[in-house]
Amino acid sequence: MPNRLAQSQSLYLRKHADNPIDWWPWCDEALEKANAEDKPIFLSVGYSSCHWCTVMEGEAFSNEAIAHYMNEHFLPIKVDREERPDLDSIYMQALQMMVGQGGWPLNIFLTPDERIPFYGGTYFPMEPKYGRPGFLEVLKALRNFYDTQKEKVTSVTGQIYEGLQKSAFLEPSGGIGRDLLNAGLDYSAGVLSSDSPGPRFPMIPYADAALRGSRFQLNAQYDAGGLAQKRGLDLALGGIYDHVGGGFHRYTVDPTWTVPHFEKMLYDNGQIVEYLANLWSVGIEEPAFERAIAKTVEWLTREMTAPEGYFYAAQDADSFITPDDQEPEKGAFYAWTYSDLEKALTETELSELTQHFTISPEGNFEGQNVLQRKQFGELPDSAEHSLKKLYERRYGTPFDPHQVIQPARNNQEAKTQPWPGRIPPVTDTKMIVAWNSLMISGLARASVVFQNREYYQLAAQAGQFSLTNQRVEGRFHRLNYDGVVSVSAQSEDYALFIKALLDLHQAAVSIGEGAVPSAATWLAEAVNLQTEFDNWLWSIETLGYFNTARDASDDLVI
Repeated sequence: MPNRLAQSQSLYLRKHADNPIDWWPWCDEALEKANAEDKPIFLSVGYSSCHWCTVMEGEAFSNEAIAHYMNEHFLPIKVDREERPDLDSIYMQALQMMVGQGGWPLNIFLTPDERIPFYGGTYFPMEPKYGRPGFLEVLKALRNFYDTQKEKVTSVTGQIYEGLQKSAFLEPSGGIGRDLLNAGLDYSAGVLSSDSPGPRFPMIPYADAALRGSRFQLNAQYDAGGLAQKRGLDLALGGIYDHVGGGFHRYTVDPTWTVPHFEKMLYDNGQIVEYLANLWSVGIEEPAFERAIAKTVEWLTREMTAPEGYFYAAQDADSFITPDDQEPEKGAFYAWTYSDLEKALTETELSELTQHFTISPEGNFEGQNVLQRKQFGELPDSAEHSLKKLYERRYGTPFDPHQVIQPARNNQEAKTQPWPGRIPPVTDTKMIVAWNSLMISGLARASVVFQNREYYQLAAQAGQFSLTNQRVEGRFHRLNYDGVVSVSAQSEDYALFIKALLDLHQAAVSIGEGAVPSAATWLAEAVNLQTEFDNWLWSIETLGYFNTARDASDDLVI
């Protein structure tokens, strides 16, 4: 029998609706019940396209023994971090204080009265592995700790609360001058220079700061301009980029930018499009940058744009190979076995494509191939032709830059629709203002750099959607679920949408006559929204913006 989450608008929460755990959404009733019954809160935070969230849902959260113990001894609450980034940021910071690192799913245990953490982690396996205890063992130990060692619980929560308070109210840093600016820009370049093992993330804010800082004559430790250019090449040539269908995955699991964690997030793609356009604008006119932008826009219009004009949030890392599969497989939609490639291409085509991409019979990802370019520059027409044949094999239809594919909104749709090609990953179709804003900014910047009116129009229709639909009773809102507006806008929504409006203003000025709406319209809307932002989130005492508005913060520990 489905639990309370079955009625949620959030795809991530609905994915847990059939768990035997008696999940609650984050709400006053759940918080009051935990306090009244003196049950520690088990808070689990994740998002729909998160691979390890999916794994834990299918393992620990579907286990009857774990559910029985959880329901008896804890008050379990599920939160979609994309709905409530304020809650996620507070408890992720607490987790990092406790264990030194974070990630999702974020699983954290809170006192029922003050909602302060006393233990936390990320993925908990069913049985002991990866050096981690089994989840049921963790639950029993923590309930015993909470019941028998109240003083220690109080000591731990006191330290965590103090740390959170300090992070929320920073002391004045003194003068801000050239030395501090130089140090910050050099630090950003240093982030890009890391040669440590492990995963690689785009880190676009650091890359963009390094690119901008390269204009100055700094006494710097790092070559900011060279590192900024290299980051662009790593992104446009690497396996993090989907060379067949367009769009960027969230990160790679290795330091060579080869094998991605396959989810595609709107926020990454918006930032990367803007960054590659910025590289081009300073004279680094690498054809791979222009191609990556163009193919990403094709992916955006084909798979991620609602009929109303806004952009969907994300696509899963995992997808089903056949409709009979119980669980989806990581990367199944994107990776290629060598036999797949032999069936799709002629011997000559495969041989030539191998000259440009990492392809081998043994593969580079679990016996399969993730395509990664071997050199920069322009791809020959013959290689582009082979990639279009791979596109046809994946999607089941010949390549068409104007094709629109209806999304699979959940696992059931993914497994039951008559897809002509591979079964696609599930798409989270909610509209998030902050993430739409990042893509609007990327498209607007690319429209200026490449003088492309189609990029501008795509950005403009998304911007107009938020202006028309996201204000309810005089307040701007963060989310839209198929026409249903939800959650008051948070600081990132205001700030990024204001930036997007200013970027649209600049794009309209650059494109000139015929830009609709006009540049003046975008600027006026930006000024109006800034006034609302100041009214609800500006702190006179600390001279900065809160994450969450004054009238929407009662359930937050800070």
